Amino acid sequence: MDAEPIARAKEVRDDGSIVEIVVWRLPAPLPPCTHRYKYRLYFGRGGECRVRYDNERGKGDHRHVNGAETPYRFVSLDRLLDDFERDVETWR
Repeated sequence: MDAEPIARAKEVRDDGSIVEIVVWRLPAPLPPCTHRYKYRLYFGRGGECRVRYDNERGKGDHRHVNGAETPYRFVSLDRLLDDFERDVETWR
């Protein structure tokens, strides 16, 4: 089984900022993650990343806010999307 796309959305807001969500379901977890999702959640403007959540092999789940990278504890896909939305809405 190949990776299955389960979400893809892109919104360009009135102020020119971009919110993009891309999520795939994988046949097996991407180490060191224990879940079967590969994701990239992005918020930025003018080529500048303001908030990004993603995961990658060897690095696992993490988030970037204002240039600082921190680990992210993945609980569920719904929680991931809620946490991302909260960071986008409270970004300053």
